[in-house]
Amino acid sequence: MLDKVLRFVITVLAAIGGLMMTDRIIPVLTSIFGIEFLRMGFLNITMATFLSFVVGAVAGGVIGYLLSPFIIKRVWQFTYWVETRLNKMPVNDVLAGSLGLAVGLIISNLLGSAFLPIPIVGKYVPGIISIILGYLGINVAIRKREELFNLFAMVPWMNKDKGNKDKGTNISQYKILDTSVIIDGRIADICKSGFIEGTLLIPGFVLEELQHIADSSDLLKRNRGRRGLDILNRIQKELGMYVQIDSRDFEDIAEVDSKLVKLGQLLKAKVLTNDYNLNKVAELQGVQVLNINELANAVKPVVLPGEEMVVHVVKDGKEFGQGVAYLDDGTMIVVDGGKRHIGETIGVLVTSVLQTAAGRMIFAKPKAL
Repeated sequence: MLDKVLRFVITVLAAIGGLMMTDRIIPVLTSIFGIEFLRMGFLNITMATFLSFVVGAVAGGVIGYLLSPFIIKRVWQFTYWVETRLNKMPVNDVLAGSLGLAVGLIISNLLGSAFLPIPIVGKYVPGIISIILGYLGINVAIRKREELFNLFAMVPWMNKDKGNKDKGTNISQYKILDTSVIIDGRIADICKSGFIEGTLLIPGFVLEELQHIADSSDLLKRNRGRRGLDILNRIQKELGMYVQIDSRDFEDIAEVDSKLVKLGQLLKAKVLTNDYNLNKVAELQGVQVLNINELANAVKPVVLPGEEMVVHVVKDGKEFGQGVAYLDDGTMIVVDGGKRHIGETIGVLVTSVLQTAAGRMIFAKPKAL
C-alpha cells in the first residue's frame, strides 16, 4: 500500500516537473519560431501554449510513473542502510551526531545568507555550505562525544540530585565482561550474591567470539561457547541484572583484548576478567580490572604455618619425594615426603604459604605420629 502511495506521489511530482519545464521552454520556442495560435480569452494564453502544458504534464507523469519502481527501490535500500548504521551506533554517538548536525546546519544557515546577493551562483552556495558543515558537525561531535558529555555534566542543574538517580544508568558503573569470564561461569554466582552492582556491558565483538566458539567443530570449544551463552541468559533473566549490549566496534583493532581495553578507556568502565595477561595490559593503560581469580583467592580460608589439616595425596610433585594434594577450593598443597603416601589420607603440618599471581600454594609435611 505504501509503495502505491509513493508511486502516485512520484508521478504527480514528475507531472508538475514536466509542466514547469514546459513553462520554461515555451517562451524560448515562441521567440525563435514566432509560434502564435488562437488565443484563449478566458485563460489569456494561446492554444499552442495550452497544448504544450498538457503534453509536458502528461509526458512528465508517464516518465515519473515508469521510473517510480526504480526510485522507490533505491529509497528503501538507502533507508535500510541508514537504519542498519544507526542500529550499530551507540546511543551516545547518535545523540552527539544529531547535536553536531543541528549546530552545523545553524551555522551554515547564518553563513549562507551572505552569499545570496551574488548573481547566478549565490542561490546554490547555501546548499553546498549546509552539506559541508552538516557533515563536519556530525564527525566532530562523534569524535568529541566524551568531552561533549563531560561538558554537559559540569552544568549544575544537570547534576542536581545526581546521587538519587539509578546507578545502573551511570556510565561509571559499567562492568565490561570479557569472553573468558563469561565462559568461566563464576560471574553468575557472584552476581547472585549481590557483590556486583551497576550495568553489565557485553560488547558486540565478545558476543561474536562466543558465537564463533559455540559454532566450532571442536566438541569442547562448542560446549564452552554454549555454556557462556547460557550464563549470559541466566544473568539477565534469572538474576535480574541489568545487561546491556554495546554494538560499538573498533575495526582498526584486530585483537579482542585490545578492543576491550579501548572500550574501557572510552567509557571509563571496569573490565571483568580472569585473564592474567589482559589484567596486566589493562592496568598499564589505566583501565580498572576486576579479576575473578583474585577475588577467589581473597576469599579462600587463611592458612598459617603451624596449622594442622587432613589431606588426600593424589600424585607426586616436581621435586624428589614430594606429594601433591588439593583442598576443596582447588588450593594446591605440596607435601614434602608425601610421595610414599599417594592415594592415602594423612594429617599434615603447614610449614609455609606462598601467594603467587596464579593463586595460593601451601607447603606442608606429614604430621609426626
